[in-house]
Amino acid sequence: MSYFDAASSAPLHPVARQALLASLDEGWADPARLYREGRRAGMLLDAAREAAAEAVGCRPDELVFTPSGTHAVHAAISGALSGRRRVGRHLVLSAVEHSSVLHAAGALEAEGGSFTEVPVDRSGAVDPAEFGAALRADTALACLQSANHEVGTEQPVDRVVELCAPAGVPLLVDAAQSLGWGPVPGGWSLLTASAHKWGGPAGVGLLAVRKGVRFAPQGPADDRESGRAPGFQNLPAIVAAAASLRAVRAEAEVEAVRLRALVDRIRAEVPRLVPEVEVVGDPLRRLPHLVTFSCLYVDGETLLHELDRADFSVSSGSSCTSSTLTPSHVLKAMGVLTEGNIRVSLPAGTTGAEVDRFLEVLPGVVATVRERLGAPTATAPSPTPRTSLVVDSLGRRCPIPVIELAQAIGEVPVGGTVTVLADDEAARLDIPAWCEMREQEYVGEEPADRGSAHVVRRLT
Repeated sequence: MSYFDAASSAPLHPVARQALLASLDEGWADPARLYREGRRAGMLLDAAREAAAEAVGCRPDELVFTPSGTHAVHAAISGALSGRRRVGRHLVLSAVEHSSVLHAAGALEAEGGSFTEVPVDRSGAVDPAEFGAALRADTALACLQSANHEVGTEQPVDRVVELCAPAGVPLLVDAAQSLGWGPVPGGWSLLTASAHKWGGPAGVGLLAVRKGVRFAPQGPADDRESGRAPGFQNLPAIVAAAASLRAVRAEAEVEAVRLRALVDRIRAEVPRLVPEVEVVGDPLRRLPHLVTFSCLYVDGETLLHELDRADFSVSSGSSCTSSTLTPSHVLKAMGVLTEGNIRVSLPAGTTGAEVDRFLEVLPGVVATVRERLGAPTATAPSPTPRTSLVVDSLGRRCPIPVIELAQAIGEVPVGGTVTVLADDEAARLDIPAWCEMREQEYVGEEPADRGSAHVVRRLT
């Protein structure tokens, strides 16, 4: 079985396993106690904090361990907003932040605050100038991930820092996906990360708050972790997280070169081997191990199951693989195709042979799923073309509305229109994306008795 979903959770690093087992024997006592076992546990905690702080690029007394990366994000945002409540209750964030940031922004709005989402380009990156323009006199905090978790695009953190600093706005960087590959550019005010993303055990997050940043932890006071993560520390997991972070960073430079070459091969070969595919994300400013592509006329959930049967574990941001049946907010913000979306994120140690086999298997899997759904293989002109057609796809989930559009476009002449009636949220994104891929014109969306009417004009 080839596990290609390291961006969700990386396999436990051997060093993490060794450190975890060793600290179960040595680090079970309360590190706050002064007797021998407590002092020994306290020394392990101090050493783990120093190692993690060195990797992050901060002082040990600026870093605390939390129960998860999500907990770290929520604590960072609530603490910074509370500490700067006299400035205002406004938050700035990119439109492609992790859901933990979006949920915190929603909670702020529900409590009477406000937030501004900065849009991204088609590669998933923010424009630093637009980000800077979103800062206001009442902005208490800005949030920007170091690299995107779905498409791998790296954000211009260093340039955004240069705009936030003069405005006096602290910048929170979510470094969950990138910290194992290297330090985040300096100048940030707060930083969060999650150990299971780099091969540490689950249940350990990092929260770093620079000295001088106004910060007021929320919730009942606690005397552990500077009051920022209450409760008894999971010391064995913390020791394993710090040890594995140091280990993966020591291997990162060599492994990044090797995995980037494998990902470059996937980026180049998938569009050549599989027709009607869009590779998304920045081709250069990206994480070395991650590539995402979307296949037209494919049900993403079925595609994932078929790849699983072929012994490949991958993930997807497609709406059909989500319990909420809504498209990925990242792909939506980028304006790219959401149907048939596949994210491949290679763990350390992935071999070229595994990638070769993936590229051998993928074309047949996609073709099988497309055939099952009745996807068009070619656009044949109608002998008696009509200038306009209406396709009723109400009650049908993507990719079916897009497949029916592709089947109908050949029945109208160049200049003619096809109107697709659809009530699936993904159709609002995937029909314009199909038009861009197939060089047709998306005229726009019109109201309908049910759902929406998406008008497409045939150009070729």
